[in-house]
Amino acid sequence: MQPPYRALITGASSGIGAATAKLLARSGATVGLVGRRADRLSAVLADCQVHSPASRMWVADLGDLQAAEDLADHAWETLGGLDVLINNAAVPKVTSVTALTPAVVEDVMAVNFFSPVRMTLRVLPRMLERGRGVIVNVASVGGRVGVAREAAYSASKFALSGWSESMAMDLHDTPIEVRLIQPGPIDTDIWDRPGEDRAIYDGPKEPPELVANGILAAIEGDRFEHYLPDLSAVIAYKVADIDGYIAAASFTETTSSPPASDRKESE
Repeated sequence: MQPPYRALITGASSGIGAATAKLLARSGATVGLVGRRADRLSAVLADCQVHSPASRMWVADLGDLQAAEDLADHAWETLGGLDVLINNAAVPKVTSVTALTPAVVEDVMAVNFFSPVRMTLRVLPRMLERGRGVIVNVASVGGRVGVAREAAYSASKFALSGWSESMAMDLHDTPIEVRLIQPGPIDTDIWDRPGEDRAIYDGPKEPPELVANGILAAIEGDRFEHYLPDLSAVIAYKVADIDGYIAAASFTETTSSPPASDRKESE
């Protein structure tokens, strides 16, 4: 799909969502922004409206699944339809499975998986009726390979990846396109959160703009899955030797992170 088009982007107040919103607006798209933090979302919207005056924003907690559905309906009406839905909003959870509760897992699944499902199912019939549309689901490399101490997060991203694959099959002979984005380590504010363990990965991180450019290329291209950066070799290694992967990637107590109180509070 080529611009101009109307795109709704969740998780747009910072990181990948903010970078994507700004890039799409500069490319001529009208963007609808969704996020929890009104002050940050307003700043992103102001940047977008320099290039795309009709862009709008909605402050919402997508853990409220009824609110997610209602927002999809409202955005469709306000923007005069949606050509692109970018399901990017997500919450991390770096906690050993031994410390998880069902409620915590369900909260992560609500934001990371069920809200994209709900929003997609609200707009999909109207996209089909109109004969045009792109659904972009931002998952994670952690949705193709399990990550130690991220069972809840990985589960939600595995679910989103599987949902996206099957949806692409079901919609293969329709005018609706599905794109799956698999970011690797990206420099956002999710890495150091109070009350959670420190993420195992402690290496270099790519800027959010790398993923934003990849999302734009995915919308305008014809490939289903996009690794940003390209970590497909990690997935290939896991598939070839799952037992070796689990042994190598296991997180041990000897490398455990300091207590949450010793870490910087996230924004």
